[in-house]
Amino acid sequence: MSVLLAELLGTMIIVLFGDAVVANVVLNKTKGQNSGWIVITTAWAIGVALAVYIFGPISGGHFNPAVTLALASIGKFPWADVPAYIIFQVAGGFIGAVVVWLHYLPHWNVTEDKDAKLAVFCTGPAIRDYKNNFLSEFIATFILLFAILGLGTANMVQGFGPATVGILIFGLGLAFGGTTGYAMNPARDLGPRIAHFVLPILGKRDSDWAYSWIPVLGPICGGVAAALFFSLIF
Repeated sequence: MSVLLAELLGTMIIVLFGDAVVANVVLNKTKGQNSGWIVITTAWAIGVALAVYIFGPISGGHFNPAVTLALASIGKFPWADVPAYIIFQVAGGFIGAVVVWLHYLPHWNVTEDKDAKLAVFCTGPAIRDYKNNFLSEFIATFILLFAILGLGTANMVQGFGPATVGILIFGLGLAFGGTTGYAMNPARDLGPRIAHFVLPILGKRDSDWAYSWIPVLGPICGGVAAALFFSLIF
């Protein structure tokens, strides 16, 4: 149970930092409104590094179903543990999003942009083209997993350290985030998307379930492909 709680809390921390920085940038009357993409990518990177520092030694620091499935696909993680890991990761994403909603509670009512409210919780495409949106998530997550394995670790802790994981996330966001918002993590997207769906947010739009499969299947396919490719080569 401590391992599963570590996955839940680690994913929660990532979403806390990530969704909160988006709220700070896009919601009305915040101190950070319109501060831009660099601010967003920086906070996401810090959130990931912090989660790995704290909880990586306990659970391996997956915090991402794409990582869990990728490692299982090459025999570096037991398949029997995969369902529980994923459930707790998604739950962590949901809880993190709820806390962000509470933190920015006064700002929802003064923000008219329904798309901006949704963007706080989950990703969406800059140009809606499902084939290319899927490809974007596939490529970004492929690079993420290939880099993790290439830097000599199966659990995001040994070999290169949590700080380097944060730098990797920062670089991926800067380079590949402009198309779909670089979910690269089904729990990071699905948990908060469910939170958006159930929370009483004044003037919100639908939760864009038509797009929701992209940040789930794209990262999973990209991560598993990267792990298999890395295993084939090395």
